[in-house]
This record gives sequence, structure tokens and C-alpha cells, in this order.
Amino acid sequence: MEEANSTVITDFTPGEAVYFAALNKEWIQQSYRLEQSDLDLLDNPQESIISKGGAILFAKHQGEVIGTVGLLPHKAGAVEMIKLAVKPDFRGNGAGKLLCLAAIQKAAQMGASKIILYSNTLQEKAIELYRKLGFVERPVEKGVYERANIKMEYTLGQDIVPEQIQQPQNGTEHGAD
Repeated sequence: MEEANSTVITDFTPGEAVYFAALNKEWIQQSYRLEQSDLDLLDNPQESIISKGGAILFAKHQGEVIGTVGLLPHKAGAVEMIKLAVKPDFRGNGAGKLLCLAAIQKAAQMGASKIILYSNTLQEKAIELYRKLGFVERPVEKGVYERANIKMEYTLGQDIVPEQIQQPQNGTEHGAD
């Protein structure tokens, strides 16, 4: 696999919504069941995320969509990082980290004060990545996702490491270091 420096991050386009759904449904169904809240987000991301002021980013390698992540606005200046997924053949090459860093940058551009995420401790590599990026564990509220047993939070402005994020070249693409 190529290194992350050959991967670019792009913003959502309606034509790529199918990749957002397919990549996430694939990984969720490997270990969990799709919940109605998953389907609500994945089957109509334009309405459930973008029109609510959120964002969806895609990682592309040689023009192929290999990963995705979303940001869903919450109250009090928080955004939830949702639906991080990378194609199995591209895991371990830095695409997940690049997506997380781009999501942090996008959340800052959106004016968020913090990023929250929900996951499951069975997703050990993802949890390890989040911790390395500065996310800290918080108590999980009941009723968020059935599979969620960990909540993590990242405070923007105090945790961000700008030198890890290369500025977009044309306003819509982000390159790796």
C-alpha cells in the first residue's frame, strides 16, 4: 500500500454519498448490527448531516474513495465525529489518521469548540489512534448507540497540533505530510 502522503482528503459531493454508506455499512456489519440511527445518517447524508451544517470528508487514493468520516453539529459548540471508515485493503497506511486530522481541521473551520465521538472498545486500533491524537475518555450517556461503550472528546484550540495538518491546496483537498 502507498503511504498516506499519496492520499488526498476531499469534501462531500452528492455523487459520493454512496461511498459514505457502503464503507460504513460494511465495517459496522462485520461486528455489529446496523441501528436505525446508522441508517438515518447513511441512507440520506445530504439531509441528515450536510443540511444540518455538518460535513463529510473522503480519503482518496489515485481517485478511488478509500475512506470517509463525518461531522455532525451538536448543541453548545460541539460536533460529533461520526462514521469513520477505511477500506480494509487501505487500513494501516495512515488514511484513518489523515481523516481524523482533516476532521479536526474542518471542525475548527466550522467554529466548534470540541469534538465528541462514540465507539466501542473492541475497535482497539481506532481507540489507540484517537488517544494518540489527543482525545480523552468521557462518561457515555445512555441511548446514544447500542454498540457504544466509550465516549471520547477533543477540545479544539487547546489540543490541536497544527503542524500535523497541511493546509488545503485548493480549498477542498488536504494532503498528508
